[in-house]
Amino acid sequence: METELDLRGGVRAAPVPGDTPEERQALRFAPAPRERDADPEFVARTARENEEDGLDSALVTQSSSWPDPWLVASWALAATSRLRVAVAHRVGTTAPTAAARSLATLDRLSGGRAAAHVIVGSSDADVARDGDTLPKTARYRRAAEYLDLFHRTLTSPEGFDHDGEFYTVRGARAGLFPRPRAELLSFGGSSPEGVALAGRYADVYAVSPLPLIATRRAIAGAHAAASAHGRSLRIWRHVTVVTAPTDAEAQQRARRIRRDALRLTSGPGAARWLDTVELDRDRERGRSPGPNQLAAYVSRALAGAFVGSPATVAARIGWLRAAGVGVIQLDMPVETPEDRDLRRSLVAHLRATHTRRGW
Repeated sequence: METELDLRGGVRAAPVPGDTPEERQALRFAPAPRERDADPEFVARTARENEEDGLDSALVTQSSSWPDPWLVASWALAATSRLRVAVAHRVGTTAPTAAARSLATLDRLSGGRAAAHVIVGSSDADVARDGDTLPKTARYRRAAEYLDLFHRTLTSPEGFDHDGEFYTVRGARAGLFPRPRAELLSFGGSSPEGVALAGRYADVYAVSPLPLIATRRAIAGAHAAASAHGRSLRIWRHVTVVTAPTDAEAQQRARRIRRDALRLTSGPGAARWLDTVELDRDRERGRSPGPNQLAAYVSRALAGAFVGSPATVAARIGWLRAAGVGVIQLDMPVETPEDRDLRRSLVAHLRATHTRRGW
């Protein structure tokens, strides 16, 4: 098992909806509306809080209607000195050579603190909003070609040509190259195509939130895919957390969050919460159709959460560490000074047994 641990948070372009800290705590477990502002003070402050609370890195997520993740990441990096920022980047929105230059530029401007998390797009409806109408099988074929060009642009000192199914370039060459302090490229996707792409191109594989036995199998499959190319992967796992000073208080808090989330997403304003990428994806997969979609989503989000005191949550994360997870993303409400104290306590428990990445 790895002794080094990368603790990851997140940076949003604007606050979670809600008029009070309690409402925002609850709505973090609801689907994310398509409307999202770009708030420079919020981006800078939350990035600094990630750094101050002992996190190593943060993810900036992506959707067809949200602010540009590269620009949000640049603002977060400018506000910090140590925090690394991974930018969710969807294949198909930008030419691979242009995206590679964006990553190289951001990495150099930040002193080696930028990374890209490449995604294919889990919702057909969401990718179509950006003009991408390929079915998912074709998106994976395109992703393989994209990642090849992306990698070559980031590493090749010589110009190159390419004639492929989706891209044609002539004399492509970047004038600068990244100098990352840690891994530069991550990839997710539990399909065989996604695992194969991660094994061939990625430095980090984002494993889906699954039960522990299934997580071990997924990790073994990712390592086997990388080994076939003479490579190795670090494993990243997203963990949703509801914590409080004691286990009983954490369980009580989870029940309160569920009640508030269901109340706040019902009634006259429910349409806003139904028009979300998460529910687009659920509908496309035939999951919980009809009026119970929102309730099913909230229940599922909380059912998968690690609920307990910081010590209890840290112990559960220890099982993931034992399975081979080296990057833990802590997704938890941080709306009050008490929330930050709980996050710091959880980080301290995790640091007691696992060292910080050495960059």
